[in-house]
Amino acid sequence: MDWLTYGILAAVLAFFFFMYLMLRRTFLGFREGLENSKEK
Repeated sequence: MDWLTYGILAAVLAFFFFMYLMLRRTFLGFREGLENSKEK
């Protein structure tokens, strides 16, 4: 494999990693909001 293939693979992996982080942060914030609304 040449460097272009490695570059594309690295870009795809980085994309999925950031998507996972954003989804996890959004989900945790959503769950936190639900718990805070239940307490009131």
